[in-house]
Amino acid sequence: MELATEHLERYRAIIPEWEAFLESLQHPLPTVLWTNTLRITPEELVAILREEGIAVTPLSWYPGAFRVQSEHPSPGTTWAYFAGLFHIQEEVSLLPPYLLQPKPNERILDLCAAPGNKTAQIAVMMENTGTVVANDHNRHRVGAIRAVVDRLGLINVSILVSDGTSFSPRNGTFDRVLVDVPCSCEGTSRKTPTVLAQCSLHFSERLAKRQLLLLKRAVEVCRPGGIIAYSTCTYAPEENEMVVDQVLRLFPEQLEILPITIPNFTFSPGLTAWQGHELNRNLRHTMRVYPHQNDTGGFYVALLRKRQ
Repeated sequence: MELATEHLERYRAIIPEWEAFLESLQHPLPTVLWTNTLRITPEELVAILREEGIAVTPLSWYPGAFRVQSEHPSPGTTWAYFAGLFHIQEEVSLLPPYLLQPKPNERILDLCAAPGNKTAQIAVMMENTGTVVANDHNRHRVGAIRAVVDRLGLINVSILVSDGTSFSPRNGTFDRVLVDVPCSCEGTSRKTPTVLAQCSLHFSERLAKRQLLLLKRAVEVCRPGGIIAYSTCTYAPEENEMVVDQVLRLFPEQLEILPITIPNFTFSPGLTAWQGHELNRNLRHTMRVYPHQNDTGGFYVALLRKRQ
């Protein structure tokens, strides 16, 4: 299927190695999986996968995660998958929980949690302790969260169904909050080629209104000193830097951007200006990931700290 890349032309000036970027979109997305260390070690998992005829290579930046080199049989059809020994998750989707750095016994909110991949990742990083509140407004998608939680044997996850923009303060405050917002999904075109057909500037601007409300509520329920990760799988500055810039203006004394560094992972700095809009200069410390940089999907992450 030929990709409808005309809409992406508006990003030509901000995406490095434009031709390599377009070329990368023509190739299938590699499968990535991570070890459920609550049940098995990465070394034991590799041996089991090898017995199943599945070759993997370690991700250089994420301990216990692997890129699948052979897709036959599919990892998701193996007994080890159904036994909850590992979870399949797109590589760039691993970034927000990795950067959030959840700790055992903390109280963490995943504000837009379905289908539950990042919730599960956080819960395992917390060693099945503390509390992960997995919230989503779509009750039909909450079943997917429950299925992941049950298969991986997670006991520290509580599931809520509520509109994240009005998430009740009565639920208390959180040490860390993940805000992986619904977005235009431009960065997922290697997995879902048809997604680009729905994208437009108008669509991004409409989504950005809700994204700002979600991030604003995340700030309000994060405890002083806590960390917030804001992420999307889109290239649109309207949904990325411009949303973060607006929330920084709303909370000028309370929020600071934390610089992002990830050894052995390539990314570009966030934008500080876009089409005549001057943005907070510290947005350069946020991260943009383009598919050709690491053979992944496209992604954006901003890491914020709420001051004491």
